Amino acid sequence: MSESRRQLLSIGVLFIIVVVAIIAYAAKLIGPWLNIFPTIFILFGAWELVMAFMRARSPQKYERTPFGTLEMGIIIIALGVAWLVYSTNWLYSLAVLILVLGAIAITSALRRKKP
Repeated sequence: MSESRRQLLSIGVLFIIVVVAIIAYAAKLIGPWLNIFPTIFILFGAWELVMAFMRARSPQKYERTPFGTLEMGIIIIALGVAWLVYSTNWLYSLAVLILVLGAIAITSALRRKKP
């Protein structure tokens, strides 16, 4: 799949995610209305994970690597979770972000390059 088609697909998925978050708020599945935004972050981060697996199945030259897309998805999810947890205690948010950044740093350091 070409990069422009993937971008168009991601925009369509983002619109659907926004609708899902709004409906979840209307159905009282998520708390205050400001929790719509972290919910969108978390769901879009999950979409980025799906995109990473799609890239791994059919890698193309001069595209972002599947590992880079996976990292981006994990960071977006962590930002969404940290935003949700921030109302409980800001230290939990900080802990989530540092934990994810540490895990990504370790996996990047241990990742082997292809010969």
